[in-house]
Amino acid sequence: MAEVKTIDAGSGASGTATLDEATLLPKTRRESRGFHPVVLRDAVIQYEANARVGTVQTKERHFVSGNTKKMFKQKHTGNARQGDGKAPHFRGGGVCFGPHPRSFRQEMPRRALRKALAVALARKLADGEVTIVRALSFSKPSTKGYMKLLQTADAGHAPLLVTAAAAEPNLLKSARNIPGSRVLPAAELNARDVAACTRLLLGEGAWDAIASRIGAPR
Repeated sequence: MAEVKTIDAGSGASGTATLDEATLLPKTRRESRGFHPVVLRDAVIQYEANARVGTVQTKERHFVSGNTKKMFKQKHTGNARQGDGKAPHFRGGGVCFGPHPRSFRQEMPRRALRKALAVALARKLADGEVTIVRALSFSKPSTKGYMKLLQTADAGHAPLLVTAAAAEPNLLKSARNIPGSRVLPAAELNARDVAACTRLLLGEGAWDAIASRIGAPR
């Protein structure tokens, strides 16, 4: 059980609540081996690798424009023998063993990704970086109002708000103008998002939605 801070977005009143990280652990003996950090590391590496575009390109000597004439004759010049000017050691020549477009995509079992999300959430609870936000509703877009909420929660430079379902349009418009601030539904949350944020803000019902998605009982 972990005690977390609660904030009422309407009145600004604060309080405390308890969240049990044990509800994130599966009940089967095979999967319930605690919150091991290795699976979180592997998941973050996968998400970072899959975000890479992989379109970097360099010109090797056969891609460089120019003729294949030798720089000078083979013998009797006193110089080392050379080929054409497209060789990598000449200025304007090709790149030797340079990178080319490729896919950096990695795959992990879905069960491991759910376990990584549970580990990331447990770490946030242990570090005291989880806040529950109640009565979160905006009648109209208000960046100032959302910024005030973040300051009250001591959210830092990269806060993440997780809602139980799709966020309201006014909430999204209020948060999108704040650099580093993100709003995600529980269905799209992953371990990298949780690990990278400075403060995890949970809307009403978000914890139950995350626990249900991981596969644990509510």
